[in-house]
Amino acid sequence: MSLAFVSAENLRCLEKAELELHPAQNLISGANGAGKTSILEAIFMLGRGRSFRTRNTERLIRHGEEHLVVFGRTLGGIERTLGVRVARGAPTVAKIGGTQAGTLAELAEIFPVQVIDPGVHKLLEESALRRRRWIDWAVFHVEPGFMETWVRYQRALQQRNAALRENPEQAIAWELELSRSGEALAASRHRVLERLRPYWAETARGLIGREVELQYIRGWPRDMSLADALGASRSRDHLRGITHIGPHRADVQIRIDARLARLVVSRGQQKLVAAALILAQLQMLREEFRSIPTLLLDDPAAELDRTHLTGFIDRVMNLKCQLVLTSLSLEPGLFGAPDRTFHVEQGRVRPV
Repeated sequence: MSLAFVSAENLRCLEKAELELHPAQNLISGANGAGKTSILEAIFMLGRGRSFRTRNTERLIRHGEEHLVVFGRTLGGIERTLGVRVARGAPTVAKIGGTQAGTLAELAEIFPVQVIDPGVHKLLEESALRRRRWIDWAVFHVEPGFMETWVRYQRALQQRNAALRENPEQAIAWELELSRSGEALAASRHRVLERLRPYWAETARGLIGREVELQYIRGWPRDMSLADALGASRSRDHLRGITHIGPHRADVQIRIDARLARLVVSRGQQKLVAAALILAQLQMLREEFRSIPTLLLDDPAAELDRTHLTGFIDRVMNLKCQLVLTSLSLEPGLFGAPDRTFHVEQGRVRPV
């Protein structure tokens, strides 16, 4: 499934932008600050309901405006329309085929999209939340019913946390649902990570030239069930008014020579490791599930030397997926001649 058309109104510097995209390679050129990355954000929102640059979606709204709207149309299989509206002081609203979606996650089922940008190294450097999002995106596309389990777990977690603060005796009542859904959640993540390992090993060797280990940390002691761990943690949870253990505290640790990768590699190598995580996911989805996500590449050459850049380009091209990439130049670049080219200047987009 690729994206055939995208429009964005009042998103950052974009007053109104419309692009008819090619199912293969699309190049967006323009000077720094012209709005290239904002177009990638608009595309990403159609598959995630949020930006890849900020958690505060209201920050995307153009200065002086009260809302932004992103609209898209998919190509391949059943054509669908997608829409996302963000208004100040209101929840984000998503529509699929003109009907309001129950959750933003429904967008991902229609339009799977991933991004590799200059900040991709944060997947290693920053909190476990980013790595949970990384694995959960793959699990969502591989394990039927995962999203329903995730929603059940989050609901039970919120209820237990509220009870811990307001009526601690009631917290126990939520632990059965929390442990059931939490165990299922962790098992799904573990299965998908094991399924990903051969793709990861091959991608890491090809891009980084070293063995890089992925280790799933499920969020509670390995020698205990989640139900027992919740019971053992109850007193501490009561004191802090929050649940300290569970899959919401899970992590995927990335290690080189038994040390955390972020501690032993350079910024450029961190970017390579993080890019490899994403490319391994996409390769697995393509080969095992015939799912072909759209890949967004924002300034893909940043901080990569020529040798590693060549390997990165080869792996991206082998995915044979829809690419939307940005560049300062209109000239054919890293990935050869694009199938469709756009130029952005002062927030205005035109085909070339």
